[in-house]
Amino acid sequence: MKVIVDADACPVKSIIEKVSQSNNIDVIMVSNYHHQIVSDYAKVVVVDGSSQAADMVIANHARPGDIVVTQDYGLAAMILAKQAHAIHPMGNIYSQENIDGLLMQRYVNQKARQANKRTAGPRKRTSLDDKHFEQQFEKLILGQK
Repeated sequence: MKVIVDADACPVKSIIEKVSQSNNIDVIMVSNYHHQIVSDYAKVVVVDGSSQAADMVIANHARPGDIVVTQDYGLAAMILAKQAHAIHPMGNIYSQENIDGLLMQRYVNQKARQANKRTAGPRKRTSLDDKHFEQQFEKLILGQK
């Protein structure tokens, strides 16, 4: 098992490294060249700046049982199809039971934005969000060991 992170806008990279290191799990952080990701623990993979480049690298590296951290519902759906696990930085675990609804929500919001309608953005992140992510992330890891 390894952890693969969609690292460009991931707010929990330090938590991922801490928990993964304490469980002796390899981490790969994937980022495009516009972001400078530095890690003393994780392997950092830099891709070009084209749309979906990081997602394709992540999907190609994922194997059954791996854990992917991403905010991207489309990537999460690909990861689930590969029998790997996916978790959102807010701590929500993607599953076969919730991914279709999330993809539909993304589609509806996209259509609303195209029609110049306002959609609510994410709320401000709190320390409780970090704690929730860490608990859910550890739960995923322990379920795989």
